[in-house]
Order: sequence, then structure tokens, then C-alpha cells
Amino acid sequence: MLFRRKGRLKREFNDKLMQQMDQVKTEWTNKKKLVERSFDPSREFIAEAKLAEAKYFFLFREAKERKISIKGR
Repeated sequence: MLFRRKGRLKREFNDKLMQQMDQVKTEWTNKKKLVERSFDPSREFIAEAKLAEAKYFFLFREAKERKISIKGR
């Protein structure tokens, strides 16, 4: 009984991680496009875009460590 719960929790948290990755990737790409299209982007906005990129790659490394793939969803 305990092992069934462990598997269910693992799937639940893996799904949550994938949802967060999708959300952060969308945020990152939107900010990246705005920085590229801006004539003179502020340093603060560039820093926000870099922060969004760092968040995405952090989550990406976590998914890789957990051996999660999109095909497995």
C-alpha cells in the first residue's frame, strides 16, 4: 500500500513540474521576444528575461535528473 502511494505522488509531482516548465518557458520566450523587438530595453527588463531563462533551465535540469520526458506524460 505504501509503494502505491509513492508512485502516485511521484507522478503527481512530475506532472506539476512539467506544468511549471511549460509556464516558465512561455514566460521566458515572451520576455525574450520583447527584448529582441525593443529599440532600447531597460536593464531591469533584460534582467527579468535572464531570470526567466535561469528558472526554465533550473526546472529543465530537475526534469532531466528525474528522467522525465514529454513522451512519458
